[in-house]
Amino acid sequence: MLDKNSKIYVAGHHGLVGSAIWNNLLQRGYSNLVGRSHQELDLTDQLAVRQFFDEEQPDAVVLAAAFVGGIMANSLYRADFIMQNMKMQCNVISESYAHGVKKLLFLGSTCIYPKNAPQPMKEDCLLTSPLEYTNEEYAIAKIAGLKMCESYNLQYGTNYIAVMPTNLYGPNDNFHLENSHVMPAMMRKVYLAKLIHDGEWDKIAIDLNKRPVEGVTGQASHEDILSVLAKYGIYNNKVVLWGTGTPLREFLWSEDMADASVHILLNVNFSDIIGIEKYSSVHYGASTDGAVDRNHSAGRGGAIPSLGEIRNCHINVGTGKELTIRELSELVVKSVGFEGKVEFDTSKPDGTMRKLIDVTKLHSLGWTHKVEIEDGVQKLFEWYRQSLK
Repeated sequence: MLDKNSKIYVAGHHGLVGSAIWNNLLQRGYSNLVGRSHQELDLTDQLAVRQFFDEEQPDAVVLAAAFVGGIMANSLYRADFIMQNMKMQCNVISESYAHGVKKLLFLGSTCIYPKNAPQPMKEDCLLTSPLEYTNEEYAIAKIAGLKMCESYNLQYGTNYIAVMPTNLYGPNDNFHLENSHVMPAMMRKVYLAKLIHDGEWDKIAIDLNKRPVEGVTGQASHEDILSVLAKYGIYNNKVVLWGTGTPLREFLWSEDMADASVHILLNVNFSDIIGIEKYSSVHYGASTDGAVDRNHSAGRGGAIPSLGEIRNCHINVGTGKELTIRELSELVVKSVGFEGKVEFDTSKPDGTMRKLIDVTKLHSLGWTHKVEIEDGVQKLFEWYRQSLK
């Protein structure tokens, strides 16, 4: 369906996943790529998005852009999290349809699943019980996005597919201590604790100049630096992490996520996901002249009663493997070469105890992860050190 000359728009091409998808497409010989930074194109602006699609006329779209943040941000800016993400999704998906886009890939998150979902979480557990309250708005927006893809496919015969990645890590990860995820935050803490012990203040200065902590840079006094780092559990040859270390987490290397995404974009159709052969006879996308007939019922899977109820058409993307936070810390310690102490502050919360996804559907569609966590942690630390040069 998509050849090497197809124009592919990657929304969010500077982000962790978007940048990896962009590079993966280039490596496969797909060089007709289009990207816009947030400054160049505000995806919440409907008219701007329409004008962009009018000008570029992409053949395929990867929607990897999102308004994201940690627990604190999700709690403080609840209206922003649901509204900004809904606007972006609605604008990009509706304009993709209006402009006859042949294939669309929507990226969500496994936070769509209920807080107490059975483990490992299958796609079918969506909407079966309440969500985690702290990121409810973001999750609802992502659920709406995958339902938009599903609904457009059923009503209009489009070929829009939604993928839900597990916890991601990799090149271009966020190492800012105030709002980074567990692995990069842990890695930077261990690295800085080692530097303090080794007296390598020049390297500490480089690190803080690259990524200041609460405004403190490498130009600050040693006393001020030690004071701000202590707030994050970073001491001389010692790191204090939150919780008991017993929660289980699944991690996927971002370049593996990109490879899975591109595999699905190029090789998987909606008919493959719902497993109904005759659905593939439905024409996908626009008519031959590029126009879209909104009333053309032949393209409506939803108009075929024999298909029954079709739902949960999204695809989990992960490894299907997990490890404890304590085991993760041991891998980080090994990769950094840290010989100090790692302590767990059990008075602090653990968060969800387990979040493992079932990847049976992904494997059945012909893709399996390549980077195991032991190698991935080492690769991430090597990337982080390079980022400081």
